[in-house]
This record gives sequence, structure tokens and C-alpha cells, in this order.
Amino acid sequence: MINTEKIIIVGDRILIKPEENINKTNSGLYLPPGVQEKEKVQGGYVIKSGPGYPIGTPTDDEPWRENKNTKYIPLQAREGDFALFLRKDAIEVEIETEKFVIVSQAAILLLYRDEDLLR
Repeated sequence: MINTEKIIIVGDRILIKPEENINKTNSGLYLPPGVQEKEKVQGGYVIKSGPGYPIGTPTDDEPWRENKNTKYIPLQAREGDFALFLRKDAIEVEIETEKFVIVSQAAILLLYRDEDLLR
């Protein structure tokens, strides 16, 4: 696995390690054949997520600038979650010879969190 400390995910984006040709996830979630055939939806595990949606102060014209006063609405996705996402909204990237996708939180249809798998 890659060292995620060097990777900074921006805003509402999420880095996902996509699973190829899966019928059942490690956590027991079944994906019907129609989902895979149409290739509209894909699944994968959340590797890292951004801080969320920036909330600027009323006097702040540029809320995306990083400073001590910036507050964020956090994202729902957490590291280790299984995510089903819209394939058309995914951006493929390769980091240290591993393939990943970056999606916005809006492209995620479902998150499956199994606390037992994370222990």
C-alpha cells in the first residue's frame, strides 16, 4: 500500500482504490451482475478523504485559502469504508504504480462501514 501521508486530498474529494470484477465485497455486500455489466457504478475502498466543504467567515472572500480560521463541513466517507460511486464522475490516477480514482462526495451513492473489518 502507498504512503498516504504525502497525499493531500482537496475539498470534498475522496481517494478510492477501485475493486475490479467483484461480486461480493470483503464485508459481505453483494453487487448484482447488472451493476457490473453496465459499468455505471463501481465499488472500491476509501483510502483518504479531503477536509470537506470550506465555510468562510462573512468577511472572507476566498474561503478555500488555507488558514487557521477556515472551518469545514466534514465528509461522510472515512478511511476503510467501501464506497459505491458513479463511474462517469471518477477521475483515474496512478500513484506509485497503483491505480486509484478520485471522486467528489456527490458521486458516492453508498458507503458501507464495517467496524469489525477495521479492527
